[in-house]
Amino acid sequence: MELTEEITEISVAQSNGEAKEIATTSKNLVVRTPHEIVAELDKYIIGQSNAKRSVAIALRNRWRRQQVPEALREEIMPNNIILIGPTGVGKTEIARRLARLAGAPFLKVEATKYTEVGYVGRDVESMIRDLTELAITMVKSEQMDAIEPKAKVNAEERILDILVPPVPQQSHQPPPPMMFPGVPVSSTITGMPQQMQRTPTEAKEQAQLNENTRNRFREKIRAGEMDEKEIEIDILQAPPMASMQIMGPLGGPGMDEIGQNIQDILGGMMPKKNKRRRVTIGEAREIFESEEASKLIDMDNVVRDAIERVESAGIIFLDEIDKVAGGSKRDGGGGPDVSREGVQRDLLPIVEGSNVSTRYGIVRTDHILFIASGAFHVTKPSDLIPELQGRFPIRVELDSLTQEDFVKILTVPENALLKQYTALLATEGVEVEFTEDAIAAIARIAFEVNEAIENIGARRLHTILTTLLEQVLFDVPDIVKDKNLQVTAEFVNERLEKVVRNRDLSQYIL
Repeated sequence: MELTEEITEISVAQSNGEAKEIATTSKNLVVRTPHEIVAELDKYIIGQSNAKRSVAIALRNRWRRQQVPEALREEIMPNNIILIGPTGVGKTEIARRLARLAGAPFLKVEATKYTEVGYVGRDVESMIRDLTELAITMVKSEQMDAIEPKAKVNAEERILDILVPPVPQQSHQPPPPMMFPGVPVSSTITGMPQQMQRTPTEAKEQAQLNENTRNRFREKIRAGEMDEKEIEIDILQAPPMASMQIMGPLGGPGMDEIGQNIQDILGGMMPKKNKRRRVTIGEAREIFESEEASKLIDMDNVVRDAIERVESAGIIFLDEIDKVAGGSKRDGGGGPDVSREGVQRDLLPIVEGSNVSTRYGIVRTDHILFIASGAFHVTKPSDLIPELQGRFPIRVELDSLTQEDFVKILTVPENALLKQYTALLATEGVEVEFTEDAIAAIARIAFEVNEAIENIGARRLHTILTTLLEQVLFDVPDIVKDKNLQVTAEFVNERLEKVVRNRDLSQYIL
């Protein structure tokens, strides 16, 4: 049935009243005690209790500093942490889980992606700009949630204006005086033919009927009964802009942001156009809600709140710090160290505390917490420049994983590998059961291969399980019709023993 026909068939109903505005407040930052933080990390990371305790204390200290009187608050500097341990023992996983627990702007970056200022590549100040962008997104998302009820009401009214246009208001001004006695005023002067002008009673009845019809449609929209019906809407479309990136020694830091700034300037100069599209009411509601939410958000407050969060609670996890340790002078070379000591020299003022210019304003880095990590296989922490070493006063060494740790990694975490493979095969209707002796055999083989070839920690379990179940994953569901599969120690030894015994095979396969 067409919308116009449905409008005429709707009976007059009582108005549901004005929609109530729901007052909401912005989300509070997540606050957890150190024991709670360690308990959350224990769900996904096996062992490494010292590292968990250090990051839990550092995270809690962010909140404690906020409770200190303001006069002393500025004097309390964060104790930056450096995590030292072989690859695959949980350094990066700690960062991933910490990001979800922080409740504050959190950025994980690789130290190897930066180069010294003045050379091709990203300068280290860009990590502060990236952290600020994350904070802007975080605060904007929180405000979106707070104004969502109001945005939904406004989007609803825009859809109703298309389905049931409101009755035009009739002017109550007295008609202009007659130009000539005895000659009636022309319709071109009043703007409405005299036979179409309504009495106040008729206008009131028509407005009431229109409002009742809108209320009836409002109920249908809220119930989702009209989500599949199509309407035409106007969408504000920004002019297309080509991606732009400027890199190179053009002088000064922040070259990676100039391209974005130029795009913003050109985008503001070019007019935005309305594009008419035919969409379903369900799609129109999402589009209108997004537009209305953007109108209700005060970007000045967003920027101010975001910068304050970055400066007081921001956390940067600097991974692979060992890859920028050392330098050409130590290695016997004589070329410029644009991605090693050069990066360290540029990192020093950021970690120590400085002012970084962003597109939203100046950001102070004095109280940003830095957590660095590295395997330090080839280098050692003392290869970092002394000034940078002093800015990471807390050093935590992570332990290598034992065979017992591998057994726990396979079974205990909520995202354990065995649970993942079991869920994957369950989609094909195959139930997989790993016996205890099979799990022990997998852990033993992974540990032995790490000891014999290269210790890559828990990542070895990925290659072991992929090789173990490769044939099963390939044959299901075409060849393997059995819906129950039991993985035993014999199954594990049959698939992996030959590869493990042959050092050349294990080196390239496992």
